[in-house]
Amino acid sequence: MLIPVILSGGAGTRLWPLSRELYPKQLLPLVGEQTMLQATATRLQGTGAAGPIVVCNEAHRFMVAEQLRQIDVTPRAILLEPVGRNTAPAIALAAQVALESLPGADPVLLVLPADHLIRDVPAFQAAVRAAVAAAGLGHLVTFGVVPTAPETGYGYIQRGAPVAGAARIAAFVEKPAREVAEQFLESGNYRWNSGMFVFRASRYLEELRKHAPDIADACATALAAAKRDLDFTRIDAKAFAACRSDSIDYAVMEKTHDAVVVSLDAGWSDVGSWSALYDAIDRDEAGNVSQGDVIAEDSSGNYLFAESRLVATVGLRDHVVVETKDAVLVAPKSRVQDVKKVVERLKKDGRYEHSLHREVYRPWGSYDSIENGERYQVKRLSVNPGAQMSLQMHHHRAEHWIVVSGTARITRGEETFLLEENQSTYIPIGTKHRIENPGKIMLHMIEVQSGSYLGEDDIVRFEDIYGR
Repeated sequence: MLIPVILSGGAGTRLWPLSRELYPKQLLPLVGEQTMLQATATRLQGTGAAGPIVVCNEAHRFMVAEQLRQIDVTPRAILLEPVGRNTAPAIALAAQVALESLPGADPVLLVLPADHLIRDVPAFQAAVRAAVAAAGLGHLVTFGVVPTAPETGYGYIQRGAPVAGAARIAAFVEKPAREVAEQFLESGNYRWNSGMFVFRASRYLEELRKHAPDIADACATALAAAKRDLDFTRIDAKAFAACRSDSIDYAVMEKTHDAVVVSLDAGWSDVGSWSALYDAIDRDEAGNVSQGDVIAEDSSGNYLFAESRLVATVGLRDHVVVETKDAVLVAPKSRVQDVKKVVERLKKDGRYEHSLHREVYRPWGSYDSIENGERYQVKRLSVNPGAQMSLQMHHHRAEHWIVVSGTARITRGEETFLLEENQSTYIPIGTKHRIENPGKIMLHMIEVQSGSYLGEDDIVRFEDIYGR
């Protein structure tokens, strides 16, 4: 059996302001209509793969589950990392879960980051079949991307002697200088290190115990103390925090004698920066990538993104302009690697924009803070079909609710009643209340808050189906 392991734990700070800590790039539709996570799961169709094991940040769990539900993918497990510990521990957790879920079997794992782009899906699937065959013989396989340029932002893999439809790995090379990368490209014997892998679950754990036994032991302890929470597996926080952070490359692949590489020529990109995203999307005749409401006058070579309003440029060359509801980024394409410095500055200054969008996602849907001032705030609420908020109350604010579209079932104190489009109600301070969407379409409402304190921490929950 082939079980995909989708690693969905990154923060994607280099794609700020679209990607934020609590809504990272793998959850965004950066290329096409599907999010990166959805595209990763979708490209497995036709490979005979089972439902995936997804490893993600606890804060992203409901968004991950909802995005998979939208494309009719039922995961074998969703493992929640309480803290990030890099890829070697994350894959160890998934390998143990795969073995425990199939007693007596030894499935092959296909390890995929959730935020990579693959343009040629048939070529990718052909490479997967070759890798699975090699993994069946006990090899630990990585995919080496056929380089198209002397890229200095990737690590490289030097191919050795052929074996089992792949090649032994002669050497892993760190990100090289430009002249060295040019030599690698000219030789034809080097591949970009993709960060994607195939191996039997037992073989990975065997090699991990051999070369990094402390990681193997810490992950086994953390998983043994894990708890089920709805559709999620919560890894024990204390035990997992004691595990050291390390990548699969350093912990296993660079030490094992059974590492091989399968070449991949499938239009791959890790979409690791705005310039990489620009390269991954079709351009107009002026060389611009324009998404949203954009007017580009006498402008060329730009990535232009508008989320909530018109973006217009005049005489702009080789720049990135990204507009969101609460932030605008303007940078030359040659400087986009420095976007992470902006994120660091936001963190240092204690600003929310490094971690949250103005529109905040919750298990039941989302809310967008569209206006605020002294003693008032206006939000747009979007509640998923069949979803409900917690039964709650506030000490310092009252709320007015107006239904824009859909049907709402309202709990207000001891009352329960329905509100249709254009109807409204009022929730006094200190009154227990809840909104539910009993319908089959999205419920949209306007919420007007008024009071002495409007912070999100002024919530007392009495019942919550999401376990918060």
